[in-house]
Amino acid sequence: MDTEHTEQTPEFLLPRSRTANERLHALVPGGAHTYAKGDDQYPEDMAPVISHGHGAHVWDVDGNRYVEYGSGLRSVSLGHAHPRVTEAVRRELDRGSNFVRPSVVELEAAERFLATVPTAEMVKFAKNGSDATTAAVRLARAATGRPRVALCADHPFFSTDDWFIGTTPMAAGIPTATTDLTLAFPYGDLAATEELLARHPDEIACLILEPATHTEPPPGYLAGLRELADRHGCVLVFDEMITGLRWSEAGAQGLYGVVPDLSTFGKALGNGFAVSALAGRRALMELGGLRHSGERVFLLSTTHGAETHSLAAAMAVLDTYVEEGVTARLHALGERLAAGVREAAAAMGVGDHVVVRGRASNLVFATLDEDLRPSQEYRTLFLRQLLAGGVLAPSFVVSSALDDTDIDRTVDAVAQACAVYRKALDAADPTPWLGGRPVKPVFRRLV
Repeated sequence: MDTEHTEQTPEFLLPRSRTANERLHALVPGGAHTYAKGDDQYPEDMAPVISHGHGAHVWDVDGNRYVEYGSGLRSVSLGHAHPRVTEAVRRELDRGSNFVRPSVVELEAAERFLATVPTAEMVKFAKNGSDATTAAVRLARAATGRPRVALCADHPFFSTDDWFIGTTPMAAGIPTATTDLTLAFPYGDLAATEELLARHPDEIACLILEPATHTEPPPGYLAGLRELADRHGCVLVFDEMITGLRWSEAGAQGLYGVVPDLSTFGKALGNGFAVSALAGRRALMELGGLRHSGERVFLLSTTHGAETHSLAAAMAVLDTYVEEGVTARLHALGERLAAGVREAAAAMGVGDHVVVRGRASNLVFATLDEDLRPSQEYRTLFLRQLLAGGVLAPSFVVSSALDDTDIDRTVDAVAQACAVYRKALDAADPTPWLGGRPVKPVFRRLV
């Protein structure tokens, strides 16, 4: 069943999803295995539970079809069930997925990754980004003999591990002794970072940041960080979970020409299959291996880190990006979408309130209130109208499976949402259009 979204009430559209969400909460803490997928991130009773997806579309258990953005938290950048990826996975399934010794697929995947990201000299695969970033931190501490980590305070997420989560409002269960070892620096401010390094001489093992996010790095910023890290003897780590492949096939380091000591990749790397990577300079990476005479570093050692089908998926993704120019397509699609959304918002008189930001391949939107302040209430209103219009969009991050029809449908839904947004602004109160409690930020101290 492919239900057309009309002015039907949202409650009528999602009865099976509501029931499934109730069952999920009874069995799974938070109702989802990733906090960003929780139903608290969506308008009340409008959190669809997905049945299946194909290309840029997903269907919920009620039979409604949506154009989907931010697929798999940015991991499915080629679209769901991409034929080249699924065929590569299928070839491996009958050959076994995990062995007592390395598979030749591990060798082939490492060679393919390093050929695509030539700024790295060695790579080790894992299943999730948190393990990779924590391994980078551990390696930096081992290499420098220093205890402290400095992370970019303006970037929302690095790891589920204590060294990072202890810095968020969800720090319950994490000793302050651990949290005290993590420091923060602001993005784009070299002077503040230098002051932090000078305040803690010979204590900071690494600087870890996303090289770019919703804004481009200021001119000379990444090169300046590289120089600061070298001068103060700490390791420079780029978290390329998002920028990897979306900025260029070789990530942000390939686009901006600044080489970190270590970098981490994931998300788009597997097109939905579980694979991440820690990559970097040989002199550092070898500390986690067997070809040195120093103290051993427990770098990464995961039972499922080298599942053959996930590595086959990664190789297919890398080949597809390089051969088909996927990064350029993502940028073209994003530019078309951003232009359409901005035009629709301006036409409805809310161009200053519904704001599209970020690199074209990684678009997000801000929802601002009457005083141009970020508003969860207006985000709720906006998301509610998009869902009713057949668009599932916690962000506007595109996949290459989108086509012009999908973009046009999205812009139409945005225009309808902006018409309601205008009414709420005129009333100076979005409450009548919320349908229940507002959506909530992921990181908050209380439920």
